[in-house]
Amino acid sequence: MTRIKPRILKGFRDGLPETMIPRERMLRTIAEVFELHGFSPLATPAIEYSEILLGKYGEEGTKLLYRFEDNGGRDVCLRYDLTVPLARVVAQYAQLPRIFKRYQIAPVWRAENPGKGRFREFVQCDADIVGTAEAIADAACIEVGAAALKKLGVERFVIRINHRALLGGILKEVGVGDPDRMVEIMRVIDKLEKIGEGKVRELLAPLMPASGIDRIFELFTRQGTPQEILEEVGRFSGNRETREGVATLEALFSHLTAMELCEVTTLDLSIARGLDYYSGAVFETTLLDRPDFGSVMSGGRYDDLIGIFCGRKIPAVGISIGVDRLFAALSDLGLLPRRPSVTELLVTCFDADRLPATIEYAALFRRLGVRTEIYPGAEKLAKQFKYANKQRIPYVAVVGPEEVAENSIRIKEMESGQERSIALETLKQTLKEAGPTLAALFAETT
Repeated sequence: MTRIKPRILKGFRDGLPETMIPRERMLRTIAEVFELHGFSPLATPAIEYSEILLGKYGEEGTKLLYRFEDNGGRDVCLRYDLTVPLARVVAQYAQLPRIFKRYQIAPVWRAENPGKGRFREFVQCDADIVGTAEAIADAACIEVGAAALKKLGVERFVIRINHRALLGGILKEVGVGDPDRMVEIMRVIDKLEKIGEGKVRELLAPLMPASGIDRIFELFTRQGTPQEILEEVGRFSGNRETREGVATLEALFSHLTAMELCEVTTLDLSIARGLDYYSGAVFETTLLDRPDFGSVMSGGRYDDLIGIFCGRKIPAVGISIGVDRLFAALSDLGLLPRRPSVTELLVTCFDADRLPATIEYAALFRRLGVRTEIYPGAEKLAKQFKYANKQRIPYVAVVGPEEVAENSIRIKEMESGQERSIALETLKQTLKEAGPTLAALFAETT
């Protein structure tokens, strides 16, 4: 038999339990927050017809699509993001409500060069509101994103907000009139945080006047409240695009004030977002304690995207949490402790004669809501305790002859070394009152 070398493709990863347990807990928390705010779950296929995705992400994005011919001869792509498939869904299903709030947590694929924190397969976590152009929808997406971060224990973060029309109006004022040139300039500006001001100026030089570059960087570095900055922009440029952006952002920040989000939101005129389908407000989020991780949550308004599929304008706005980047940052901050097992209680196997009782006791704990496993074999208790330590299982139960005879159980708290023998009826009553937490058994003894 030929031996096959176990390996995976570059840019892809396996998720071992020590990583997946806190990661899945994080995703469940985010989903709970999304649903608390009225967003319903949606699923879309991993593969779409190429025509659905092509031309939606700009020239650079198109190059990163995993495109191939399937076994049926169809031209298909792995999905690049969750937004364009959502646009296709809205156009395809007439039975959806006019105001449609959905969230989706799913992997996407991009054929980019892998690097630190950059993979070819990664998970996106999106919440979107379709069917309204009102700024309250933009605010609601920012609100649910902020709520998710706070629920995960993150308190120090900033959501930086801008408007594509406002940025377009500023560019128009400094001599850039061609729409395609504006999009190209916005893609360059979007790289500011990654490559720095000097390199961005260098890339902008062939695209716009030098005086215009100086002026936009003056505005980018302007300090003040959102209202103060918007007033200055209004004095600098009074064209239609600028007025539209200023009015929308004034309304948006008014809603954010009512939502008590002033402390975590700010106006940043350099935020552009690189994807071509953005058309209105755009936002990016940075963790103040780990700014080196870059944006962990971003999004914006894309009022023209759905119309490509249905022939009429349907406004939409959304926010996307970068799961991998956020997970790495939260782990680094100690907010997601890692464990190799989900088990809370290991029930040891004392000997073969006590195995039926062991199974019965384990079933009892599961009925009480405690995540429980049985050690698979009547080995020495020392070895079974060693297994619990390696798996970082916090509690171990021993079901020996005495426990079976007395209808009780002996439980050890591994971290403290405390042990307690407790009658099963007392155990049931304690856990019913305190909930499925074995810590309650030891709280009574301290």
